[in-house]
Amino acid sequence: MTTITCVEDFKTLYRRRVPRMFYDYAESGSYTESTFRLNEQALQDLRIRQRVGVDISRIDTATTLAGEPASLPIAFAPVGMLGIQHAAGEICVARAAERCGVPFTLSTMSICSLEQVAQETRKPFWFQLYMVKDRGFVRDLIQRAKAARCSALVITMDLSMLGQRHKDVKNGLSIRPGLRHLLNIASKPRWAAQMARTPYKTFGNVVGHAKGVEDLNSLLTWAAEMVDPSLTWQDIEWVRNEWGGKIILKGIMDSEDARIAANMGIETLVVSNHGGRQLDGAGSTIEWLPRIAEATDGRVELLMDSGIRSGMDIFRARAQGASGVMLGRAMVYALGAMGEPGIDRLVEILTKELTTTMGLAGVTRDADITRSTLATGAPSPELPHLRVAN
Repeated sequence: MTTITCVEDFKTLYRRRVPRMFYDYAESGSYTESTFRLNEQALQDLRIRQRVGVDISRIDTATTLAGEPASLPIAFAPVGMLGIQHAAGEICVARAAERCGVPFTLSTMSICSLEQVAQETRKPFWFQLYMVKDRGFVRDLIQRAKAARCSALVITMDLSMLGQRHKDVKNGLSIRPGLRHLLNIASKPRWAAQMARTPYKTFGNVVGHAKGVEDLNSLLTWAAEMVDPSLTWQDIEWVRNEWGGKIILKGIMDSEDARIAANMGIETLVVSNHGGRQLDGAGSTIEWLPRIAEATDGRVELLMDSGIRSGMDIFRARAQGASGVMLGRAMVYALGAMGEPGIDRLVEILTKELTTTMGLAGVTRDADITRSTLATGAPSPELPHLRVAN
């Protein structure tokens, strides 16, 4: 495949180039995968109003996300093990995001560490924090994020218990591949050659930093034991005091939870069901987005993830109340397919799709994408230049 025109093309190439267990790790949901599938379908079910007779010679996709300028309303979501999807994956995406003028979020469970990503970039990035049982380790991560010049802390709220992904269990997903994995890896020589050459081969934020974690074997035991089911809103207050900077809460899927966060003074929330990887049977994020927007009544900025695959989807999310979207799987597809140039091409495609959608919907500024631009939204006022004089 030489011509990439959409996110689906990246996905096709990604599947050919990356070992099956890592493809399935990204392209799966929990249990029956009903929520995983619903995220995309619910977006497709929203109809965009086509408008004509508007001067669309200049279209501006620029906006701000969490107080930071962005060339279009997207941020790259925190995804664990990007450096396994492609060698130095986190650094690749961070550098491309910097060039493209959009935020990048580094996962706690990244291959490249905070310090390594900071060394390879100039622009501050966001850091995603998992609240594990070892609060000393959490405190250390926060201090490291400060030292790495991170401009926002993204706290994942919906991982206090792990949803089971059947594909991972059946594949025997492991960072220590067995014989059947090695046979599959042998059929992916491009990926294998990259991994053989890269110096980034461990979980840089954890190995050598968490207590008792000195290698990949001890990491597996640590990860299984550190999931914290006791996480409460009081822990978020503790993090706020330790961090002292901008906080984004990710994993909000209920109006009441959104109101609690708003009352605490949290300024940015991510409406997210973890890409359908946690609670199977939950609603889609695009379904819950307008309810949460109504419940918070403009007191918080809302981002949304899960199911975004096109510029049209970005438009739909903006119209339903999100300031922008976070890209997870679309980013993984592009990275696994083409590496760093794939991320550049992904942003180029999404920019073109969003610009075209805005123009054909009669919208020339990102700020003018509202619920009235959807067929299900309230009717928009008559355009002044189209009024017929009596």
